[in-house]
Amino acid sequence: MSLFKFFGPWLLLISAAQTRVMTKKVSFNINGQSGKARCGVLSTPKGEIRTPAFMPVGTAATVKAMMTESVRATGADILLGNTYHLMLRPGAERIASLGGLHKFMNWSQPILTDSGGFQVMSLASLRKMSERGVTFKSHIDGSRYELSPERSMEIQKLLGSDIVMAFDECTPFQATQEEARKSMELSMRWAERSKHAFGHRPGHALFGIQQGSVYYEQRAESAAFLTGIGFDGYAVGGLAVGEGQKAMFDVLEYAPSMLPFDKPRYLMGVGKPDDIVGAVKRGIDMMDCVLPSRSGRTGQAFTRRSVVNIKNARHQDDPRPLDENCTCPACRNYSRAYLHHVFKAQEMISAMLLTWHNLHYFQELMSNMRLAILEDKFELFEKYFHNTRADGDIEQI
Repeated sequence: MSLFKFFGPWLLLISAAQTRVMTKKVSFNINGQSGKARCGVLSTPKGEIRTPAFMPVGTAATVKAMMTESVRATGADILLGNTYHLMLRPGAERIASLGGLHKFMNWSQPILTDSGGFQVMSLASLRKMSERGVTFKSHIDGSRYELSPERSMEIQKLLGSDIVMAFDECTPFQATQEEARKSMELSMRWAERSKHAFGHRPGHALFGIQQGSVYYEQRAESAAFLTGIGFDGYAVGGLAVGEGQKAMFDVLEYAPSMLPFDKPRYLMGVGKPDDIVGAVKRGIDMMDCVLPSRSGRTGQAFTRRSVVNIKNARHQDDPRPLDENCTCPACRNYSRAYLHHVFKAQEMISAMLLTWHNLHYFQELMSNMRLAILEDKFELFEKYFHNTRADGDIEQI
């Protein structure tokens, strides 16, 4: 008997199973609501994303001061990578030749990549923009790069992103109505080109990005245009760019409901815990922010009661944990006094422990919100959240 006759049927079954995994569609199911707050699951071939979801930011293929195994242990279902930064270093083609971003950074779960649109705004002094796209001057070595809707889609495909963002211009805060409209309309034309360049890629999702700054009519026009194109999910862009919480919440009172109800809604670049709770209250499903890791590196720790500045001398003789109810390694195994010491001594373990704690806190916050939504008790959760934080940090010893 030939080897093929013996192993052939099994090989065909394995091949068929692999094909089914690769062609599995991205889907979104809403499992509960409490007011406008929604709880659901965004399913991808790489794994399920429980929503509301907070996405830790791994800009350059790493969440700073964390191993990916540690990030996963905090409860994260998905990470965010950045097209612009990975394009510059080490390069999308190099990452593709090494097996893609998942293998490169040792993360087997879903990855969402930003399109590079935020850098269109934040690096305005280093770029030239036209209808075709944006020409950047690298902030690393001054070399020139071009980023267009087509190139952004190509880079994100090379990276192997599970969720791809359409290329857009993030409208800066304080843009006039005329400036915001010009920016929004350009982003809509780029969204159309992004959809065309993305093509048909089963198992991967493309999200459109709503723009329009703080102007209701422009947000409505943008949402209608994107819905007409048709995307797998939709982001509310152009917020968390300096407008302040009140202005952001004012826009979120209406912007998410302009988008298709049965698709995930992603608020880009948010944020602080009270921003997150307020966004979920208004119908947002996904968020990302560098705050947990950046704050960890600068000695700030988020607890259910407050933000703790571990550099403060009040902690130097305190044997208690950051939060006695927290189960992260920093709280289980180390005192405030130790965390104060290693921060002041500029030891690497300080950033590692505080970042782990912060990410754990953010994921626990999301988990608690999901439970409250499923039980239709989000209003009670929100009240408890704000009341607990109003108490402030524990008393000094």
